[in-house]
Amino acid sequence: MDDIKIILSRVGPGLSEEDKSKIISLLSEKIIKIFEKNKGYARMVEMKKANIHTRRIANAVEKGVIEKIKPGLYKLKDYSWDEHSSFAEVNHAHTKAVICLTSAAEYYELTTFNPSYITVAVPHNTPRFKLDYPPIKVYYFADSYYSPGIEILKTKSGIVRIYNKEKTIGDLFRYMKKIGGDIAVESLKTYLQNRKERNIPKLIEYAEIYGVKKKIEPMVKAILS
Repeated sequence: MDDIKIILSRVGPGLSEEDKSKIISLLSEKIIKIFEKNKGYARMVEMKKANIHTRRIANAVEKGVIEKIKPGLYKLKDYSWDEHSSFAEVNHAHTKAVICLTSAAEYYELTTFNPSYITVAVPHNTPRFKLDYPPIKVYYFADSYYSPGIEILKTKSGIVRIYNKEKTIGDLFRYMKKIGGDIAVESLKTYLQNRKERNIPKLIEYAEIYGVKKKIEPMVKAILS
């Protein structure tokens, strides 16, 4: 039975439609508070512990209050996001974590793709680690791939370690099969459109380091021709 029906059955059949709406509103606020406590995210198990029925969760998804990211994990749609805060939290949790791939591309506005989790790189021999919030996807890079291109951003939320644009594009092409070629190509095109900031020799240098020069160089020539 839905948690709304349970509450309504307890207060009796004489409840007005206005009072029913208030109860539904209170339940929605209860859901939202769980998400706000966890920086805009919540897991199914946490909502169940708070006596929120799965039908109520599905209803919140249907109404656009929350969004299902993956099985068991949800995101509050209207939460006030601070990407620096989320990045800094990841770096605080693991000092060797570096923002990479799709998260770095989104930060530099190279892609319109909006990842549902933060992508981070750590050295390949790093013990496995995970965070409940914000959700992350960890990539284990060999030392030759991990070390080059790290930049340090000092933000109000703390230190953020992130790969530079050229390294990010090289990684996107290196992981094309897993992430998708459309994101890699879009990021490269966006990068090349910015004549003031683009550095093609540097881009090709990183492409060579990561073994994707044969993919990137002909594409650069084609785009710029």
